[in-house]
Amino acid sequence: MASSEATPTLGNRGHTSKVPQSKKPKVRPPRGWRDKVPFPGRALPTYTGPYSVGTMEIEVPVREPTSFSPIKRDGHHALRLETVLMTVYYPTQYGDYNLKNHDSKLSRELWLGRPRVDVARGYGRFAGIGSLGIPIFGPAMFTKLPAYRNAPIAGHWAPSVDIKSEGMKAKFMAGDKPEGGPDKPCFPLILFSHGLGGTRTMYSTVCGEFASYGFVVCAVEHRDGSGPRTYVNHPQSGVGSIAEREARGYVDHSPKERHRGYDVIDYIFPKDNPLDTSPHGKVDSDLRRAQIDLRLAELEEAYHIMAEIHAGNGHEVAHRNLRRKGYKSASSRGLDGIDWSRWKDRFHLHNVTACGHSFGAATVVEMLRHDDRFNYLSQGIIYDIWGAGTLPPEEDQPEHRIRVPIIAINSEAFTYWPDNYELVSSLVDETYEEPSPSPAWLLTLRGTVHISQSDFSLLYPNVSSIFLKMMANPERALDLNINASLEFLNHVLPPEVAQNNRAYKNEGLLENTTSPLSRIPSIQMNKPKEKYTAMRLSIRHEWLYRISPKLVRRMKRHQAHRQGREPESFDEIWLHFKPTSEILHRYRREKLGVISPEEKQAGESSSSSQSQDEKSSTVQSSSSPGPAETEEVEKNRSI
Repeated sequence: MASSEATPTLGNRGHTSKVPQSKKPKVRPPRGWRDKVPFPGRALPTYTGPYSVGTMEIEVPVREPTSFSPIKRDGHHALRLETVLMTVYYPTQYGDYNLKNHDSKLSRELWLGRPRVDVARGYGRFAGIGSLGIPIFGPAMFTKLPAYRNAPIAGHWAPSVDIKSEGMKAKFMAGDKPEGGPDKPCFPLILFSHGLGGTRTMYSTVCGEFASYGFVVCAVEHRDGSGPRTYVNHPQSGVGSIAEREARGYVDHSPKERHRGYDVIDYIFPKDNPLDTSPHGKVDSDLRRAQIDLRLAELEEAYHIMAEIHAGNGHEVAHRNLRRKGYKSASSRGLDGIDWSRWKDRFHLHNVTACGHSFGAATVVEMLRHDDRFNYLSQGIIYDIWGAGTLPPEEDQPEHRIRVPIIAINSEAFTYWPDNYELVSSLVDETYEEPSPSPAWLLTLRGTVHISQSDFSLLYPNVSSIFLKMMANPERALDLNINASLEFLNHVLPPEVAQNNRAYKNEGLLENTTSPLSRIPSIQMNKPKEKYTAMRLSIRHEWLYRISPKLVRRMKRHQAHRQGREPESFDEIWLHFKPTSEILHRYRREKLGVISPEEKQAGESSSSSQSQDEKSSTVQSSSSPGPAETEEVEKNRSI
């Protein structure tokens, strides 16, 4: 079980690894001239799935405004729930990956958000560099998402091809519907929770990639003081106005907020403990617990809004939307141009996936532990969880445990944080617990750092490489995160839900031989000095690597090719834990009604061996592992 590897003995720092062997990232053809030449505001890379991607920006008043903690700043409650803000990423129509050629009214959402200078200043404050955040984020002020707002939701099935084989033509094509499937696909839903310093667009590449492979992703912007800066809008009167919010809920506002009609929420630093996120710091548990409580309420509200859209009432959501002309930080487009009838019954409200990064992953864990409250969730994806900010399981409520499949994907930098690795390992143990164990995987992406699962590493690759010692190609790191997540979802989603996912290349990342952390040779590791734990990696012969990280990676691939060895998945990941065949088959049989080929063959063999007379022999249950499977079970249990 995972607990045996909870506190592994890692190799000493003196034997750090060379740059890990890696494959090339997926093909991402440039969209235009800004992707082909150096430009301060170059676009984020094109999504690699067969669908083009659309976005919607929604902010609506919540049903029950309230405050979540007595914590105050400037004499007023700091953690207030008044509206919910989210960006929805979704598959859009085929015909042209650059949809603006067909409709000049279509625009693209800003990555940084309005007002850009003020949001950049908020990032500077969060990073401890003050106004220096403005010039650093200057190039990002021109960056827009490679997706068009308010584009029509896709009404076609994706082709079973990818961009590597067909190029951008894949986004012009429609595929055949699967046997027995509806004429229009019904897409799986993902709820996404960002980490500290994040926003609803900070993980746009992860969310957009999922959408390009046939998912609807609802990315919530948390107003819990965990983001750099966010704006809460209020109408002048009626539902959602400051007067109405204060009358209905336990919320209060300053005279300045009442005058201007919106709230500004900056990052909240713990009092007397601003560095509680450090591996050597003490977490402000009161603040973090209250923030998670607020986050859970926001995600509930976001799901409620998605349910309204699913029911065909999107026009009512649009009427209440506060991200339209005349409101702070909003686009003048609002939700104009959306045909809400096309959204009715077009995504699943059950078998929903909860996904999050860092503190967002801690939020996902709390959601999964409360299936009485989030009974529509059926699995979770945990990117580089911040263990110190994760709430411990409630000892007096054993029913609040993870009882659904999870996949935890660590950066290499966070894997060297012993307490954090122990926490994520314990989550795997929790998922495996009887009487109803669920499949769980834990893997580490070699050469990656904490921001490798966000847009930062794509927009600032040199900063990530020079200061954080990131060695993995940021696009390849993204590919590994998405491919492993898609493999996981294909394992645990019902077949009728997973059938949208037909055009990605299955690399078999989750089929690798397990690599217990304590057994990994220190020569493969990039463990930094203790004071840099979780913050960055350490690179052997760094001066050579600094000349050109891209060139070094290319030379390694060329050298390996000359030796007749191509990169393998175990060159790029360490798969620490995976479920036994027994657990995986049992879950798929009991929860999804899917019989594995091995079980089906065993059943057919047992049927043919039965006697033709009335005396039927006793047949061993298909849930019992055979000799080869028993060996695999014992091998995995020894981990």
